[in-house]
Amino acid sequence: MPQGEKAPDVAEAARRARFGTLPERVRLADTVEEKPATVVDPARNAYDDDEWLVRNVF
Repeated sequence: MPQGEKAPDVAEAARRARFGTLPERVRLADTVEEKPATVVDPARNAYDDDEWLVRNVF
């Protein structure tokens, strides 16, 4: 029965190698990715309210 006694030791060693330690901590900053929701459209912001007032009111 010496072989029967070695099998649990090998299985236990494999289990400890896999689950024996906790994984490294992940920082909260590493779990967040920031990217714009839409692509910036330069033509959308080309309109200037003040310029329109100066050209059409005065």
